[in-house]
Amino acid sequence: MWLKALALMTAVVGSAPVAATDIRYLALGDSYTIGESVAESGRWPVQLVALLRERGVAIQDPRIIARTGWTTDELSAAMDEQEPLGEWDFVSLLIGVNNQYRGRTVEDYRPEFERLLQRAIALAGGRSDRVIVLAIPDWGVTPFGAKSGRDLAAVAAQLDAYNAAKRAIAQSQGVAFVDIAPVSRSRGGESAMVAEDGLHPSAALYAEWARLALPAALERLAAD
Repeated sequence: MWLKALALMTAVVGSAPVAATDIRYLALGDSYTIGESVAESGRWPVQLVALLRERGVAIQDPRIIARTGWTTDELSAAMDEQEPLGEWDFVSLLIGVNNQYRGRTVEDYRPEFERLLQRAIALAGGRSDRVIVLAIPDWGVTPFGAKSGRDLAAVAAQLDAYNAAKRAIAQSQGVAFVDIAPVSRSRGGESAMVAEDGLHPSAALYAEWARLALPAALERLAAD
């Protein structure tokens, strides 16, 4: 998240054989999407692809554009640098925690997120039914949060407001909203659910995210 940034900005991971006609998946985000402090196989987009393949969906390994510490504007700038990004069959978007951590308001976040979501839809060929948005987890429940000196009740309230804005914008655009916030808040402080850095999710918690995203992904990918 706001820890030392990863050197990698993009990644294509996995080893399953794919064909040129298989579904192409682009995952956009920050540390939660690049999987800070977990192995590549533990990243939630990679685990989602594995679940889809188990159910017979022919999908390529995800291309991930994400970096630890990115805010909405930084993700947008990184996407600019990598244009042309082409067209994708499926796109996921999870961004905003660093906006909140740096003290930016929901009012500032709302239009920036909406522009990113519109861009994600465009990358999906203009199909909002091929895009999913994930909620922001509450970092305050982690060991890092407990030691941060922040008002954790205020952090939770701010993140709830961010997620309410995300949900409303996603729904207004016909995009599926996957609410991973409750499980992250209820279990995010468990030792098995936190990575070694004491802040980011472990592969086990990312597996819960992938499980929650699976129904929306299956429904969206089944759409003609």
